[in-house]
Amino acid sequence: MERVAVIGSGSWGTALAAHLASAHHQVRMWARDAALVEQMQARRANPVYLPEITFPAGLEPTADLREALEEASVVIVAVPSHGVRAVAHAMHEHLQAGALVVSAVKGIEAGSLLRMSEVLMAELPRAGEFAVLSGPSFALELARQQPTAVVIASASAATVEHVQAEFRAPWLRLYGTADVVGVEMGGALKNTIAIAAGVVEGLGQGHNALAALITRGLAEVTRLAVAMGGQRETLAGLAGLGDLVLTCTGGLSRNRYVGVELARGRRLDEVLGSMKMVAEGVRTTEAALALGARHRVELPITEQMAEVLSGRKDVPAALRDLMGRRQKPEHT
Repeated sequence: MERVAVIGSGSWGTALAAHLASAHHQVRMWARDAALVEQMQARRANPVYLPEITFPAGLEPTADLREALEEASVVIVAVPSHGVRAVAHAMHEHLQAGALVVSAVKGIEAGSLLRMSEVLMAELPRAGEFAVLSGPSFALELARQQPTAVVIASASAATVEHVQAEFRAPWLRLYGTADVVGVEMGGALKNTIAIAAGVVEGLGQGHNALAALITRGLAEVTRLAVAMGGQRETLAGLAGLGDLVLTCTGGLSRNRYVGVELARGRRLDEVLGSMKMVAEGVRTTEAALALGARHRVELPITEQMAEVLSGRKDVPAALRDLMGRRQKPEHT
């Protein structure tokens, strides 16, 4: 049994905390909102993000970051990508020396264009090892203990084996890899493709269009990830294709929902204002384009979604421009 801290109490942080407590760890889950913590303590559930999931006995919510991190040998960061640096900076003085830090965040930092594990490494020099958890995993289904398979990535093989052993449960299987870049880029970039998939759905363009979008989206994600040092095989696995298919087709996908609503004519600010949770693809799109420019990688789907999200182009025009591009060999 290990003392685990989960930093973040959205749906994914709550699901991970409940999972690890069910797997017989002592878990403290930190939330920024003290009022939400009081509700969670009283109800033994997260009334905002996962109201139907009752907390296991080993899960303790707290609004005190020091208390959350006290004696925690494993720390999971599950906050929105735009808040990772500030939260990690606040964590630094309370983190146990040598603690294992696991990023469960899917995104790219705006401006710096750093992956989330790179941000955590910069802000948490007292940590021991770092790992990244990603793959096709809706929070609600993990919290319901429905079968789920994900990937754990770390430069340290011993760290991968440690996380596999401690996080494993009858309903959760973890595959290991050393390809941190491929896993993180797959998790981040698929969100923009999922917004595009929602657009296809919202316009009623059919299964042919969706299959084409997912396939070409995977090619786009793979090109950039490989250019940044990731392995092509990783993007054909759970952290790439698996996560992409889930996010593009699943009804619980926040990013897909954004695309559907945009296709129906709603403004982006209106769509985002109606959502409790963050759709990471909205922020990731411009960062992905900047990375594409840096590495000279063409990202046509991402480019069109950037035009739509910025309001420079409407959805039908983006689809016409995407379909009207010059034809070429498939594998180039």
